[in-house]
Amino acid sequence: MMARAQHQLKPDEDASQNALQGIADSFIEWPRAPTLRCPDACGLEFEHVWFPSEDGLPLQGWFIPASGSSKIIIANHPRWLDRADLPPHLIPLFGSRAAKGPESDFIADYKILHDAGYNILAYDLRNFGPVGAVNGSAFSGGRHESRDVIGALRYVRSHHDLRHMSIGLFSRCVGANATLFAMTRRPDVFVDVRFMVCAQPFFVEAVLNRAFERLGIPHCCLDDLDNRVFLNTGFKIAQFSPIPWAKSVAIPTLLYQATRDCSRNPDDIHTAYDAIPCPQKKLVRIDGKNGSSDGYAYFQRQPNEILSWCEEHMT
Repeated sequence: MMARAQHQLKPDEDASQNALQGIADSFIEWPRAPTLRCPDACGLEFEHVWFPSEDGLPLQGWFIPASGSSKIIIANHPRWLDRADLPPHLIPLFGSRAAKGPESDFIADYKILHDAGYNILAYDLRNFGPVGAVNGSAFSGGRHESRDVIGALRYVRSHHDLRHMSIGLFSRCVGANATLFAMTRRPDVFVDVRFMVCAQPFFVEAVLNRAFERLGIPHCCLDDLDNRVFLNTGFKIAQFSPIPWAKSVAIPTLLYQATRDCSRNPDDIHTAYDAIPCPQKKLVRIDGKNGSSDGYAYFQRQPNEILSWCEEHMT
């Protein structure tokens, strides 16, 4: 009887082990988001640009000029996506709520910023979009990616047409994490940056906890997953948290987060906000039915709050 019971449980155990390995492998393998649209889809003039990351990796992006403006916003993107949007073939990765929700269209964001008088540099992070694979293709929650944030800032400051411009940052999801970790490593790089809009930072541990619930994996298996992720990336899961890095923010920062994002712990954004020492900070909670999709569509739906923040701190 005991042997039979153990045999009956083994398929569930095997399924859990396969799920754990699948999650761990998602830190080094994931489908790329090809760049299917360009800014001219919204009537914007643009240039393709290339520049090195802090460690020399060639990065790609768009420069969208605003005639007569001396202000520039540097924008990056969430995990899975690229500088443009969420391609339709990747929507199933986000579940039915993403398929039902609004598309993540960052070109529409750039149109709003451009029309408000901002030049824009939008770029892809390493291991996303068309940018080359590096660091063993590992996703590091913003650690390796922080080098790309620094590379983008160096590009603007070294370009003869851009170096005189006032700089603001629009950092999303893992791009926000990367910016926060860059501030932790290299605070000197951000001395003259005017502000940051920090959209939905990526809290990896909360996402994994929700994945365990969705897949029916016992939470006691988190240590097992932690070891598997470490073997794949060289980092423990706790090392991906942006909360300790928020303590290094020394520029005016607006954070925003969707309230019904089922992949996140609603307390995390408050903890990160409270950790920011800069007194010029603001937290916006976004109501909606589509989780993170509502968060990424927020700027297009209600741009005035963020535009006012940008204008207040850019001048």
